[in-house]
Amino acid sequence: MKYFYYPGCSLQHSAKEYDVSTRALMQALGQELVEIDDWTCCGASAAETTSRLLSIVLPARNLALAQKSGTRADMLVPCSSCYLNLRRAADAIDHDGRTADLVNQALAVEGLCCGSDIRVRHLVDVLANDIGAEKITAGRKKSLAGLSVAPYYGCQALRPFTDLDDPERPRSMEGLISATGARVFDWSMGAKCCGAGLMTTKKEMALELVADLLEAAQGADCIATVCPMCQMNLEISQKKISKMRGKDLEIAVVYLPQLLGFSLGLPRGGLGFDWNLALTRSFEGRLAAV
Repeated sequence: MKYFYYPGCSLQHSAKEYDVSTRALMQALGQELVEIDDWTCCGASAAETTSRLLSIVLPARNLALAQKSGTRADMLVPCSSCYLNLRRAADAIDHDGRTADLVNQALAVEGLCCGSDIRVRHLVDVLANDIGAEKITAGRKKSLAGLSVAPYYGCQALRPFTDLDDPERPRSMEGLISATGARVFDWSMGAKCCGAGLMTTKKEMALELVADLLEAAQGADCIATVCPMCQMNLEISQKKISKMRGKDLEIAVVYLPQLLGFSLGLPRGGLGFDWNLALTRSFEGRLAAV
C-alpha cells in the first residue's frame, strides 16, 4: 500500500532512530511511504498556547500539501504529538465550518486549500490493522523468544481520539510484539502519562511519573515506545530516578519498529540502535544471541 509520510521535527533530530527504523520496516513489509513535499512543523504543543487558529493552520498546511499532490492515500504519522495535531486539524476542518473557512483563508496565501478527504493514521494503527501481526510472523528471520517487552503507548496516540484502541487498556501492540516471538510483559501502565512537557515546567512531578513507569516495568527486558517524547522521558533520567528511588530502575527503551525490523532480519545499523540512549547490557546481550 501507499501512504503519505509525515515524519515531523523530532524524527529529523532527537528521534532519528524512529524515522530510520520506520522507513526501513515499512520498506521491508512492501509498503510505500511518500514523504510530503515541503512539509513543515505541525506546531507540536507550543502553538496552541499562542493561538488556537495557528495550532490548526500549521498541521492543516501539511494536509493541504498532501491533497494538492493529487495522490489519494492515508497519512501515516509515527510521532504521537504530530498525529494528534494533524488529526485535530482534520477533525476541525471536517466538523467546524467557521474554523475551516479561517484555515483556508490563511492557506490561500500559498495557493493551498485543505479539505476533509484525508485520513490521518498513527503508525501503530497501520501496523496493527493494515499490515497485521501475521505478516510480521511470516517475514520473521529472527525469533525474539525469551525477550519480555513492555508495550508503552503514552497519552497522545490514545486520547482524545479513541478509535485506535482502548485508552485505558490498549492492546494494539501486543499482537505485533508476539509476532516477533517475544513475550508481552503484563502490566497496566501502557497508557499512563510519562509527564511529557512537565519535564520543563514541573520536573519533580514528571520524574515521579517516569519513576512509576520504570518501576512497573521491572521484570521486562525492554519498553517499546511509539512516541518520541515518551521515549526521551523514559531514557534520559534513569540514573537520577534510580538514585531517587534507591534501586536500580535502568531498563532498555526502544521504538516498536526497531524491534519489528530486527525480527525481520534488518541490520541493527539500519534500524538506528546506535542512537538509543538506554540500551542495557543484558538487552544488548539478548539481541546479540538471537
